[in-house]
Amino acid sequence: MATLLIVHHTPSPNCQALFEAVVSGATTPDIEGVHVVRRAALSATASDVLAADGYLLGTPANLGYMSGALKHFFDQVYYPCLDETRGRPFGYYVHGGNDVTGAVRGIESLTTGLGWRRAADAVTVTGEPGKADTEACWELGATVAAGLTA
Repeated sequence: MATLLIVHHTPSPNCQALFEAVVSGATTPDIEGVHVVRRAALSATASDVLAADGYLLGTPANLGYMSGALKHFFDQVYYPCLDETRGRPFGYYVHGGNDVTGAVRGIESLTTGLGWRRAADAVTVTGEPGKADTEACWELGATVAAGLTA
């Protein structure tokens, strides 16, 4: 069975809505053979990353960058996972009040360095998430999870 690791920092109701939509998509009954593991960014470990076949990342954009919690996650797992996880699929979502550019740039830079392969377009949301935003997050979760069964 494939394992999808969702690493998230969810400090607000807006981030929670996006996280729940991603989880719902990833765990839809239509996708079989994928075990979904959820970890808060501050508690996710290199062992979690090494045990997974693909990744979904979620963060708010804070002060022009990804959350400190997600950056801490990358700092902890980067070198222990560098060689072992190259080519693995990932997706991500970012929520910001009015701009997510720095957070997107940071995630893209770190995942490129790790050699991860983007399996779906990123979902970026500014302001209060609407129905289209949560649907996009549901699709993100379902797409990355379904890709692990191929």
